[in-house]
Amino acid sequence: MNFLRKYQLGIAGIVLGGILGFAYYYFIGCNSGSCAITSKPLNSSAYGMVMGYLMFSMFEKPKGKKGSAPDQPQNHQE
Repeated sequence: MNFLRKYQLGIAGIVLGGILGFAYYYFIGCNSGSCAITSKPLNSSAYGMVMGYLMFSMFEKPKGKKGSAPDQPQNHQE
């Protein structure tokens, strides 16, 4: 259960991307079979899953150490 809570945005992106990828194949697709992604439902669903994960994972909070150094270096005078 902890795994699902930790990766809930990524899992939601995979599920939604897979559904949208299959919908793209079904409604738009490629009739000639020469399109690499949209000629087969598995390809378009897998591509949608990857894109969905990447899109949703942008909104996850960064997983860094607490109290980590700031982004800008500090100038130390001697």
